[in-house]
Amino acid sequence: MGTPREPTATESSSRAGLPPGQRRRRDFPRFGVPFLSRPPVPDVPELTVTGAVEHELRLPLADVLDALPRVERTADFHCVATWSATGLQWSGVSFRQFWEQLVVPRCRPAGAVAVIARGADGVTAVLDLRDALADDVLLADGLDGRPLGDGHGAPLRLVSPGQYGYKNIKHLVGLEATRTFPRPGRVLGEHPRARVAFEERDPYLDARAYRLIGRALTPPIAWLNRRAARASTRA
Repeated sequence: MGTPREPTATESSSRAGLPPGQRRRRDFPRFGVPFLSRPPVPDVPELTVTGAVEHELRLPLADVLDALPRVERTADFHCVATWSATGLQWSGVSFRQFWEQLVVPRCRPAGAVAVIARGADGVTAVLDLRDALADDVLLADGLDGRPLGDGHGAPLRLVSPGQYGYKNIKHLVGLEATRTFPRPGRVLGEHPRARVAFEERDPYLDARAYRLIGRALTPPIAWLNRRAARASTRA
């Protein structure tokens, strides 16, 4: 008898409502720090692969998206601060296909166990390669039937429905393969896996305590993001 497969966040939600500690929102706000709507985008956006590889890769996003079959996924998005946006329709290409068909043959990653995803806004996240290669992980350029907007990570976003939102890097520009896991922070830090189904919110802080902190911080952070988005539109 084989080892049971771990449920994805989408499967957990469909079977038993929202995952532990989550509350449904009617909207899908941009949420996070820094408080800005979009960093500058070059005329030809690129995605780079560096780190524990024999050959680094730098590809225009158009080449990445044209090289692989397009896929669509309907999934819930679970913010670590305890709110969830449900039934989102993402479109793009499979991260697993990108890794197996482009990165492996061209870059020859050597002993990689994780990737550091980097956004143009300076935000980063470490993903266990086992999680990054899940069937539902996307490099997304579309949301709800439209091109990905400024507020949600245009021109490319990493979407990993089985992990909390801080692993879903907006404005994705780079992936760094690593042979080890960077040390997480000690308070409100980054959990190595951050799997929603197991409520892995923080590597050290109790999940129930994190819920209280997250719910207290959600209103001011959401307000600051809305204000920054309005200021960016007027600029």
